[in-house]
Amino acid sequence: MATPQDAEIRKDMQTYYGKVLKKSTDLQTKVCVIAARPVPQHIQEALQNVHEEVSLRYYGCGLVIPECLENCWILDLGSGSGRDCYAFSQMVGEKGHVTRIDMTEGQVEISNKYIEYHMEKYGFQAPNVTFIHGYIEKLEESGIKNESYDTVVSNCVINLVPDKQQMLQEVYRVLNNGGELYFSDVYASLELPEEIRTHKVLWGDCRFVSATYRLFKLPKTGPTKKCQVIYNGGITGHEKELIFDANFTFKKDEAVEVDEETAAILKNSRFAQDFLIRPDEEKLPTCGGCTALEVKDVITDPFELAGRSDSAESRSSLAVSGCYSTKKCS
Repeated sequence: MATPQDAEIRKDMQTYYGKVLKKSTDLQTKVCVIAARPVPQHIQEALQNVHEEVSLRYYGCGLVIPECLENCWILDLGSGSGRDCYAFSQMVGEKGHVTRIDMTEGQVEISNKYIEYHMEKYGFQAPNVTFIHGYIEKLEESGIKNESYDTVVSNCVINLVPDKQQMLQEVYRVLNNGGELYFSDVYASLELPEEIRTHKVLWGDCRFVSATYRLFKLPKTGPTKKCQVIYNGGITGHEKELIFDANFTFKKDEAVEVDEETAAILKNSRFAQDFLIRPDEEKLPTCGGCTALEVKDVITDPFELAGRSDSAESRSSLAVSGCYSTKKCS
């Protein structure tokens, strides 16, 4: 249940993002500006097509664009001016759709201002984007229906929500089975003192470790066994290699042994069509000289990854796959 302090924090955030910030250079610290992996060409082109005013009001934490989005229905939580939404709009195509919800009315107005501009630029007959003024922990109040989206994304916004459990329950409700919550945010490794928790600049600009999590809503079936998988190279921008998360990188035509959880994700999500999947005891054919990799311990702690000086992920956003339920993610 929201408290008077929660309401005050929300009011401060609406003022900060709606009135104080006019462009990304107005951020009072640089903690949300992080180095990123090389951006695939098709994403670079999509971002270049976004109107300048929309891009200038981008306040996200890195680049939060998952793979394999053709024809998907995407819900963007707290997406600011809509830069990522207009990039997503190109990737999902006219058969897909992007809905964005944000609590800052001024940001929603900027997004709506350029719908016609972007649809004309993309050559779409009808808009495939919708911008809503509302709260990400109250999706039902905004008319967002059960099991209506394939992917939910969020870029450094969930940390601003007082009731994160309610927000996660709402996301779970609106995701299709096999759907994904893909979000980048900041994390603290210990309980924060009150003077830090209520500091307006630290709330607005974020601090600590930035990491990207991908959580999947899986069907309630029995346990999945370890599997061997081969990536077929069919995902746009990742034809030779798919860096799925901090634990697994899949190269085209190479057999990889995955743990039970990752196997369940690949079998039941939008990635299923891009992998040949067989039980571990049924060995897959491999390319010349390729061998299956041993299953390794899956890492889910962003602080452990950030502490690895030789890790590419420690210098950018971190990704960890996992199960997704309203109760826990084991």
